[in-house]
Amino acid sequence: MNLLDPQGPVAAANATILVDSVFIMLVIVVPTIIAILAFAWWFRASSQQARYQPNFVYSGRVEMVVWSIPALTVILLGGVAWIGSHKLDPAAPVPGTGAPIRIQAVSLDWKWLFIYPDQRIATVNTLTVPAGAELKFQLTSSSVMNVFYIPQLGSMIYTMNGMVTKLNLRADNEGKLLGLSAHFSGDGFPDMMFDVNVVSPVAFPDWVAATARSDSVLDQETYTKLMEQSVEKGRPTYRLEDPRLFDLIATQHIPPGPGPQISSNAGRQGSGAQDAR
Repeated sequence: MNLLDPQGPVAAANATILVDSVFIMLVIVVPTIIAILAFAWWFRASSQQARYQPNFVYSGRVEMVVWSIPALTVILLGGVAWIGSHKLDPAAPVPGTGAPIRIQAVSLDWKWLFIYPDQRIATVNTLTVPAGAELKFQLTSSSVMNVFYIPQLGSMIYTMNGMVTKLNLRADNEGKLLGLSAHFSGDGFPDMMFDVNVVSPVAFPDWVAATARSDSVLDQETYTKLMEQSVEKGRPTYRLEDPRLFDLIATQHIPPGPGPQISSNAGRQGSGAQDAR
């Protein structure tokens, strides 16, 4: 999950913004540290060169330095963030080679469901994509708010129950990456990670064909079982029975899950006083 080892154009742009922001901040941080050391040495008790000026009140040159450098730093940082954030609009197209791949992601408690509506397949906690293709994500949540994030591909984005967010990415190099949930959502949150397998465009149809032969079928009944709060240790795959399943989830035609529940009074404020009464 090395942020400085991007594997796609969006992550590369994010890394550029991060590096540029750090260097801009260092422009004021490093001189400030040097000035602190220089002042401490120049005005040391044994110094015979420092001038004692008890009536010093104002200096236009000092005010210019004190205000202009921080102002320029804020302007530069703001400009980098403003321009970069608009260029990295999550819904903006990310052109690639071949046909775009539509992927519908659902954050569950505590696992990720990925639906490929055009290929009529689905997977849990594993995402397989062809290198170079535009990845068009639609994301929603089965219960509480969550955050979808693949650090080496970029752009963390929220998933919300009853809403659909869009995200376009591209993976340029074959390999295995790691995705995760970036928003606390209960006891199983630490295990809410998923594999991202970037394969060649030639190997992707073979993977789709093999997955489509799965004995497991994803329908409303199967999805209702997946919604139950649990940590999925395996990487199950499914044949997709109804390509409208994601729409039924996002529009709440399939009722949302309850979300994390408090299992005892241990964390409730004032529970000790209530028990005493």
